[in-house]
This record gives sequence, structure tokens and C-alpha cells, in this order.
Amino acid sequence: MANRIDNSNRCSNGKKLNDGMKLIIATFIGIVIGFFLGISFPTLSLTKINFPSSILPSVDIAYVEDETPETSSETLLHTWSSRTPSHGANSSNWKIWVPSNPRGAEMLTPGIVAPESDYFLRRLWGLPEEDIPVKPKYLIAFTVGLNQRVNVDACVKKFSEDLFTIVLFHYDGRTTEWDQYEWSKRAIHVSVPKQTKWWYAKRFLHPDIIAPYDYIFIWDEDLGLEHFNAEEYIRLIKKHGLEISQPGVESQKKITWEITKRKTKGEVHKDAKEKPGRCNDPHLPPCAAFIEIMAPVFSRDAWRCVWHMLQNDLVHGWGLDFALRKCVEPAHEKIGVVDSQWIIHQTIPSLGSQGEEHDGVAAWQGVRDRCKREWTMFQSRMASSEKMYLKELAAASANSTIP
Repeated sequence: MANRIDNSNRCSNGKKLNDGMKLIIATFIGIVIGFFLGISFPTLSLTKINFPSSILPSVDIAYVEDETPETSSETLLHTWSSRTPSHGANSSNWKIWVPSNPRGAEMLTPGIVAPESDYFLRRLWGLPEEDIPVKPKYLIAFTVGLNQRVNVDACVKKFSEDLFTIVLFHYDGRTTEWDQYEWSKRAIHVSVPKQTKWWYAKRFLHPDIIAPYDYIFIWDEDLGLEHFNAEEYIRLIKKHGLEISQPGVESQKKITWEITKRKTKGEVHKDAKEKPGRCNDPHLPPCAAFIEIMAPVFSRDAWRCVWHMLQNDLVHGWGLDFALRKCVEPAHEKIGVVDSQWIIHQTIPSLGSQGEEHDGVAAWQGVRDRCKREWTMFQSRMASSEKMYLKELAAASANSTIP
């Protein structure tokens, strides 16, 4: 009996040993096979694994070994299209449509869409990421004629090239003469004869083009900046929360609006006392929420709104200053004048010389008449637009209450 039990134990132990060896050998063989499959995998062009419908219905997974972007994207498109039973394996029926993309780019995948640009100058060689060692954070645009080049040169030198992109809009069509200034060779020049600052702004300062810039200065050429420091100005508008601003103004000639006049005390002011009858509300223009259009400064977000308000056919910008408040809220707190960084308005009538005499009307007078006419047109359009909007709101509200 003892021998039988001993033999039985020996058989049992031998069987367990054999099973263990088999398991070790099988594992080793599996690892070897897996290793060789792994190293040979990149040489395969395409492997498809079709899962039975009982496991994953209508799923066709493709492994892409070719690392070229073209093959990879095509294969992925094929894979995605095969997931739709109606398309089968025909990737030519697969379409991209992304409604959230910018208008016109719906047929592109979101990752390739570049909706914004800038005025950063780039090299024709090297790596793109090394093109711009320092990216300017602000943009200053002057509308200029060559006759004012000395003053414009003095103005531009008030803006650090490391911090500001310089843009010149040439209304007289003369650009090459500006190369006498070293900074001009790095500036952006746009030349279209006999056009105004706001014509240029509508066409060349689109919010998506100047999206990288925190603040946008859109200034006339006849300004004296002897008492102006750009970096200090930006510090102050940030400190006082100004989305739309201008420097305080001094001039040898009459200044139209009290609010734009420089005050000798304080850093900033946001309101002023006007002549009787000019202000129906102390929080509304021209007593508050108001600046003029000779030297405005906009935050990125404010400019996006203002740009859309610019009318394509109204080029002088008259009336715009009264409507800027539509783009910030509360306007009487976010629009203001910086007194401690002030400018001198030299009042040089450059636009008049760009007009033409017509029907006995002097060139300068024709330009001024157009300015006044545009002001009336702009006010009329704004009033009509708001009236129509309120009418549509009322109609929508009435429809929503109907059972």
C-alpha cells in the first residue's frame, strides 16, 4: 500500500513538472513570435483586422505602418468611411464638413485651419519658429504723406520696434523715399493714393490679421509726441481699464470737444462738462464714453467690434466717435483720455489736398462736404439698424407667447 501511494505521488509530481515546463516553453515561444512580428511590422503596407459583427458590428480597424503623412491620412479616411455601412469601404464617398470652422473652411479638418494672421516679417530661409526672436505686442498705424515725413519720423521713434509693429498707409502713393529712415525698412507699407485712414483700416486692419496685438493705435500724421511715452501710456490704460482711449490733446487752435482736452491734474479722465445742450446724459457722448478719431487706441476685443461697425463705403469716419460706446460696456468707464501722456494736435489739413475741384467747389470744400454727408448717413444707418433689431425682438417675443 505504501509503495502504491509513493508511486502515485511520483506520477503526480512528474505531471505537474511537465505541465509547468510546457507553460514556460509556450510563453517563451509566444514572446519570440511576438518580437519577430513586431520588428517586421513596419515593412507591411496595410493590415486590416475585421472583427466579427457579433463582437463589434460595422467596425473595420486599419493599422497604418507607412509613416508618410499622405498615406496615413488617406488610410485614416478610408478607415473612418468604412465605419458607415452605407459607404462600405469606398473612401471616395467620405466628406469633411465642420460647421464650426470659419465660413468657407468647412471642408477642412479643424487642425489645419489657420484663421488668424499677423504683420510679423519672416525670413525666406531657416526654420519658421526661429524667424521672430521677439514678437511685438502692439501695432501703430499712421496714415501719411511724404510732406510730413519729418514729423512722422519723430513720432515713430517714440514706439519701440521690439514692442510695436509699425504700419504706414501712404495716401500720396510715395513709399521709396521713406527708405532714408532705417526703421522704415522694417515697417509695413501700404500704398493706395487718395484714400483715408478708415478706408485703410477697414481693408488692412481686419481683426483676424492683427489678432496677435494687444492694442492697436490708429493715428493721424499731424501729431506732436514730445510729451508722450508709449510704454507708460499702455501701463496707464491697463491700470484704468480703458478699452478705447486717446491721449489728452493740446493745440494752438480750437479743440472741438471738452473731453479730449488735456487736464493738468491726474492720470486719466473719463468725463467732462460740455457746453449747455450738448449732453442729455452725463454718461453719454460727448460728455463721457467718447474720444475723437484723430489718435484712438483700441484693445484687441474693442477693435474687433469697431471694425465691424466701420461702413465699407463711408471713408472719413465722421460720427464713429459717437458710436464707439456700442463696443464696450460700461462705456463711460472703459472709454477715457490719458492726461499724463499727451499729444499736440498740429492741425495740418492734409486730406483737403487729396480732393479734386468739382463744379466750382474747391477741393478742400468738397472733402469737407463729403465728411458731413457721411456723418448724417452713418447716424441714419445706425438708427435704422437699431430700430429694425428692436422690431425683430418684439416680433420674436410676441411669437414665443402664442400658445
